[in-house]
Amino acid sequence: MLTIATTPEMPPLVIHARAEMKMTDDEFFEFCQLNPDLHIERTAEGEIIMMSPAGGETANRNAYLTMMLGIWTRQNREGSVF
Repeated sequence: MLTIATTPEMPPLVIHARAEMKMTDDEFFEFCQLNPDLHIERTAEGEIIMMSPAGGETANRNAYLTMMLGIWTRQNREGSVF
C-alpha cells in the first residue's frame, strides 16, 4: 500500500493516463529530469503524483521538530541537525 502525505492546504495532483500512455522507467526518469522544480512520484499502478510544496501549517510543524532536535543535540553534544 502506498501512503502519500498531503497537507490541508493543497492535496497532491494525481494524473491518470490510458494504458497506451504509460511511461517506461527511462521515460519517467526523463520526465522528472525535465521538471526539476516539481516533486513527482509514480505509484505501482502507474499514476503520476505531483506533490505541492509544504504550506504554512506543515512548515511550522517542520520548524518546531527541527528546533526540538537542535535543542536536544546541543544539550547532549551528539550529532548535527540539518
